[in-house]
Parts: sequence; structure tokens; C-alpha cells
Amino acid sequence: MPDIKNNIEQIKERIAKACQKAKRSPDEVTLVAVSKTRPAEAIETAFEAGQNDFGENRVQEAEEKLVSLSHIKPTWHLIGHLQTNKVKSAVKLFDIIHSVDSIKLVRAISKQADRPIQVLLQVNVAGEESKGGFTAEELPQALNAISELSNIEVAGLMTMAPIVGDQEEARPVFSKLKQLRDSLGLKHLSMGMTDDYEVAIEEGSTMVRIGRAIFGPRL
Repeated sequence: MPDIKNNIEQIKERIAKACQKAKRSPDEVTLVAVSKTRPAEAIETAFEAGQNDFGENRVQEAEEKLVSLSHIKPTWHLIGHLQTNKVKSAVKLFDIIHSVDSIKLVRAISKQADRPIQVLLQVNVAGEESKGGFTAEELPQALNAISELSNIEVAGLMTMAPIVGDQEEARPVFSKLKQLRDSLGLKHLSMGMTDDYEVAIEEGSTMVRIGRAIFGPRL
């Protein structure tokens, strides 16, 4: 197993440096440890090292892990695509859902939730056909529709930048999402992963989703 505790400390140092460069406080940035495909033991090790937020991609995988991790109480983030037939389980498992990419999905969450659920609207900033999400133009109308639903709290926006060789190439995507967030008066920006999180922080990210740099390469 990699040195998870040391990895987390190193990432937090890099987050702090990126915040300093952007004249921001590190307290504004939540490190979400992406624990998809990782064993429960690795998550518990990270939690004991002070890591409180974890991101899972699949509802079924998370269900199995959370049973064995019921003795710890981290904040659970769903960061992968959520199918409507998994919503009933998801609203019981997760504290925040990052990947809400359609009005149909928001309505399903609202129908199944028995408490307020924080969601982030996924935006396809780069217009990639392989990725889902709202377009920038669709967001105002989507927010109007969502405002009529119960138990939905739109906490902010989320995006996945294209995979690039130099993280500077992702900066325009992050900058555009921040402009959208500001124009809509929302709070959070979930953007930035292992290869580009420092640039994302410089552009305003409040949640960075990091897996490989914490847990090592996936097997």
C-alpha cells in the first residue's frame, strides 16, 4: 500500500501553495479523495490520517464499502454518472452529488430524497461529445426548473476538463466555469483532478477530486 498519509500531506502542501499564488485561503478548498476501486482499508487509512471527504463513482460499489466502513463517518461524495434507477440508493448513501447532468435526474433525486440533498450541476464546458452535462446556455433555465423542486440544494457547478499534456491547457475551461458560477450566484466549483488541480485552484475551485496522487495507480 502506498504511503497514503504522506501523500495527503504533500497534496495539502501543494493546495496551500496554489492558494497562496491565487491569494486564497486553503480553507476554501476541500480535498475529495477519489476512492473508487480502492479497498475499504485504504479509505480507513486515509480517514485516520485526517482525510474527511471521499468520492465514489458507482453506487453499487459504494454500498458494499459503506457497510464495512459504518464505524467511520466521513463526508461521501458521488462523483460519477448517476443513473435514475440508482437514485433511491444514492440519496441514502451520499452527502453530496457532483454529477447531476439533467433535469430528469434532478427530479428523480427530489422525488426519492427525504432530506435536503446538495447537488452540483455538471457542465460540459469544453463541449466534448464523450461527456455529459448541461451547456452554459442551458443553466439559467435549469436552475429555474430546479427551484420548484423540494429537497434539492444546488451548491454549485462541476466539470471535467479535457485530458491534456500541460495543465495550463485546462485553464480556460476552469476559468469559464468560474465565470458561470459567479454569474449564477452559486458557491462551489468542483473542478481539478490529479493532473490539473493546482491550476483549477488558481481559477477558483473549491473542491478538487484526487485519487491517484493519494492512493497510487489503480491496479
